[in-house]
Amino acid sequence: MMTKKVLATDKKVVTFGEVMLRLTTPNFRRFSQTNEFIATYGGSEANVAVSLAHFGIPAEFVTRLPDNAMAHACVAALRSAGLGTEGIVYGGKRLGLYYLEGGAAFRNSNVVYDREGSSFATIRPGMVDWERVLADAGWFHWSGIAAALSQEGADVCREALEVADRLGLTISCDLNFRKKLWNYGRSAAEVMEPLVQYSDVIFGAEPEYQEILGIRPVGFHAVTAKDDSFVASLPAFEAFGKEVDERVPRCQKVFLELRNSITSNHNLLAAVLYSDGSLKHTGIYDIEHEVDRLGTGDAFVGGMICGLIRYPDDDQRALDFALAASALKNTVYGDFNLVSVEEVESLMAGNTSGRVSR
Repeated sequence: MMTKKVLATDKKVVTFGEVMLRLTTPNFRRFSQTNEFIATYGGSEANVAVSLAHFGIPAEFVTRLPDNAMAHACVAALRSAGLGTEGIVYGGKRLGLYYLEGGAAFRNSNVVYDREGSSFATIRPGMVDWERVLADAGWFHWSGIAAALSQEGADVCREALEVADRLGLTISCDLNFRKKLWNYGRSAAEVMEPLVQYSDVIFGAEPEYQEILGIRPVGFHAVTAKDDSFVASLPAFEAFGKEVDERVPRCQKVFLELRNSITSNHNLLAAVLYSDGSLKHTGIYDIEHEVDRLGTGDAFVGGMICGLIRYPDDDQRALDFALAASALKNTVYGDFNLVSVEEVESLMAGNTSGRVSR
């Protein structure tokens, strides 16, 4: 693998991972209280692709699905969001599920996965024609979730990364550590560390960098949008970024989204970017009435990729775009971030009034 500069692309972005049927209890009910669920679709890498499509960037999502009516409905939903689906392969017996019990105030949200034995969890090397899928792409994005489900899934990730690397694509990785998913006898660090070495761009939360690369978190403890503790911690975040840079020499951009949860529905967000030997940072968003926290990290990644493509010579603007996209996702129900470039740039410009647009 050779280090290369991260460049903007006018070609499509390809993302790879599992899309699932999401079943959510209505009105913040507990699982034990409900006899109905709200059905939507979601999954980290699909969420990223949907964000990009809404930002006007050609995006294709690659996964493996069963050949049945539920999977066809899922593909229709992906296509209606503007995604290319030609790279999807079919086989296996079931679509993965996850159940969500939304948190409120001091009660945490709870996710229960039902994806063991799903079509994606049983994917094997050779099932996806990566040469064909990536032939006309400029960017490939994957995440640690795809490698967490099985050794074979991790092998498919490597297969895709080797082709993307040989074809000269920009490669981004969301570390995406999910403790509940690593159940096949190998640690996340053991599997992920070699795969992360292909990355030109890495995204994650601090605990994920710790799990995968062993780098101790700095901590983000802001309780207001004007909290001085964030600025005071910036030298430590710069050292953090430098350590990632040393452990993944190819990586050109190291992104961290920072979150301090006051309650389940009140969160403060900020972000930092280490690139070219220096640190850039955002301001702080104080989100007091969160609608749906699921998919906010994916919204950041979608904003990150879009920002790097739209503003190739302005890392600060790319970072601000990514965080604003993530902040807006907290106001959108479901996994998908259904916002436009104009809405993100409006928030970046300080338009936080929430006034009716007439």
